[in-house]
Amino acid sequence: MKTKLGLYIHIPFCKSKCYYCDFLSFVNSDLMEKYIDALINELRSYNEYRPNYIFIGGGTPSVLPPFLLRKLLSEIEQNFGSEILEYTIEINPATLTQEHLKIINKSGINRVSIGLQSTNNMLLKEIGRIHTLQDFENTLYSLSDIENINIDLMFALPNQTIKQWEQTLLTVTKYPIKHISAYALTLEEGTKLFEKYNGKSIATAETDRQMYDLTKQILSQYNYSQYEISNWAQLGYQCNHNILYWTLQPYIGAGLGASGYLENIRYTNTTDIYQYISGKYKKEENYITTQMSMEEFMFLGLRMMSGVSKNEFKQKFGVDIKNIYGEQIKKWITLAAMIEVADRIYLSEYGVNISNTIFTSFLE
Repeated sequence: MKTKLGLYIHIPFCKSKCYYCDFLSFVNSDLMEKYIDALINELRSYNEYRPNYIFIGGGTPSVLPPFLLRKLLSEIEQNFGSEILEYTIEINPATLTQEHLKIINKSGINRVSIGLQSTNNMLLKEIGRIHTLQDFENTLYSLSDIENINIDLMFALPNQTIKQWEQTLLTVTKYPIKHISAYALTLEEGTKLFEKYNGKSIATAETDRQMYDLTKQILSQYNYSQYEISNWAQLGYQCNHNILYWTLQPYIGAGLGASGYLENIRYTNTTDIYQYISGKYKKEENYITTQMSMEEFMFLGLRMMSGVSKNEFKQKFGVDIKNIYGEQIKKWITLAAMIEVADRIYLSEYGVNISNTIFTSFLE
């Protein structure tokens, strides 16, 4: 079977910085045009590749002026258009204009990811989001020509009750949405929320767990199948680009601070925008050893509800999975955190709840 290839493209600009965000992004930069020109030059260096899955993220790609978005998408189509199966762009409901929409509809993009986070306007304001629920609804219905829509949600927000989270979940299930990503808020150093709460957790572990359990319960009732710890999809709408990451498939990373994985080399681009604009794209390259690859096979593969395949492990590494990780697998099965059925090894519901501890055990 032919290996699939991904391409991630980073747009590091935003209209404003959300209070929880530690991503590499800049507000209203006057460097946008120079950046897009540099990005196009970097993309041209990958002309020999034919990615199947493309994901344009950020930052906020929809904050680009329409003429720059058109320029970038035209370049992608010209260089990579022949074998694209899934083509995603992230948007913020407060920044998408009719002009953006026309460009997206003509570009071949067939999947849109909307950063909703919450349906509660007060909570949106609390975390520094610049859109309202009405903005989201207007954006969603303006995208009616694109069937494959994802929304990002966050729970364990400041002052958020379990009832409010339940209301958000029940509200979003009424929309024509195929995929939902839901993450607990984590306070990252250097963000406004980290400073406000002195780095202390906003929600208790118990509240966090209740909200996560509620997510699984409600989304399953509305025909969203959980296929990864934080991701749910209707049948046939899993995010193929993200699955590449979790299954150790190759992907190109283009843009400021982007990471890629090609031919056992993991590389990271510079995080200095002036260096990037000058054409000095790569910051570092690391060869991924067999040991590192085995570890990633386990802790990334176990993020998925389907878990890992014993046969795939043997085909990839030439050794039985139990010869390498038999002790850990036995331990977690004994503790009812892991399940082994035929060729698959995957986390139980309890295992998902303690997944970080389990993942760490494969790094020892």
